[in-house]
Amino acid sequence: MTDAAAAAAARPALNATAKFVATPEGTALAYGSLVLMALLPIFFGALRSVSCSKSKNAADMPETITSRDAARFPIIASCTLFGLYLFFKVFSQEYINLLLSVYFFVLGVLALSHTMSPLMSRIFPASCPNKQYQLLFTQGSGESKEEIVNYEFDTKNLVCLVISSVVGVWYLLKKHWIANNLFGLAFALNGVELLHLNNVSTGCILLGGLFVYDVFWVFGTNVMVTVAKSFEAPIKLVFPQDLLEKGLEASNFAMLGLGDIVIPGIFIALLLRFDVSLKKNSRTYFYSSFLAYIFGLGLTIFVMHTFKHAQVTGLTSALLYLVPACVGFPVIVALFKGELTEMFRYEEASPEEAGSKDESSESEKKDQ
Repeated sequence: MTDAAAAAAARPALNATAKFVATPEGTALAYGSLVLMALLPIFFGALRSVSCSKSKNAADMPETITSRDAARFPIIASCTLFGLYLFFKVFSQEYINLLLSVYFFVLGVLALSHTMSPLMSRIFPASCPNKQYQLLFTQGSGESKEEIVNYEFDTKNLVCLVISSVVGVWYLLKKHWIANNLFGLAFALNGVELLHLNNVSTGCILLGGLFVYDVFWVFGTNVMVTVAKSFEAPIKLVFPQDLLEKGLEASNFAMLGLGDIVIPGIFIALLLRFDVSLKKNSRTYFYSSFLAYIFGLGLTIFVMHTFKHAQVTGLTSALLYLVPACVGFPVIVALFKGELTEMFRYEEASPEEAGSKDESSESEKKDQ
């Protein structure tokens, strides 16, 4: 399961600075860019989740979310969100954000390095030696020796780590919006790739629970607004509405929380893996849910500007529109195709269960 603090603070945030009146061109550029940035990690993360589910490498093993995890997640996220709210009320915001910056620096470097790894494997010069390394920490000695960390990597991974560290230092020192987005995109893509729902029912429980969570904390209290405004971490994508006037030094941002990308994204990725399991050489459910996400996000922006909700609260609930769209569209498609029962029966085994099944099948073959 992902870190609850990041998930709670990253809950849906579409925000436009209230005092700044953006030009129509600046607004269109900002929100168009946010939509594009939201689609990239969902699309490529979903594709990578297919190969990730078949991986035997421990570093690439997905984390499987069960129905129990999904039911508890909104409660855990609510407790974490309210805890952060109390922390910001009691303690100095400066010190809390300093600790969070260091924490997300480490996570961001690792996430960006993992994101870059497939690209680096393609562009790494063949003439350069690609040496293998192993980081091994053990506890005890002799027969009681126990492995704590056993991580294998190569020169390509080291290059990715160095590049990611440079971006991390840039973010730590300058908090520049481009560095923030690089980390944010890496977090989102890794989330969609490595967080796997075990079935469609679990996805509906998770999205439904966070739908209620989102509406309550955004519209019912000022807790979400307070935390979102105080929390300085790359848990949102930002794009300046005054980019055309001020260039890269622009400071009036439109924002989209990573929760609005990752939560629907892992459901869309599940539907892609369901498409693959059907072995019909089509991606009907993936594309229908992907288009549903675009529709839901577009509707969020339209409603926000029509009713000016973001100018009043600084926040609007994107899951209010994304959840019905992302769940409703594929269900309707399944009804028309007569595959609704098959869709809800589809289930993915956790890596541990899959490993035990492989071992049992191998032992059966040996017995035969």
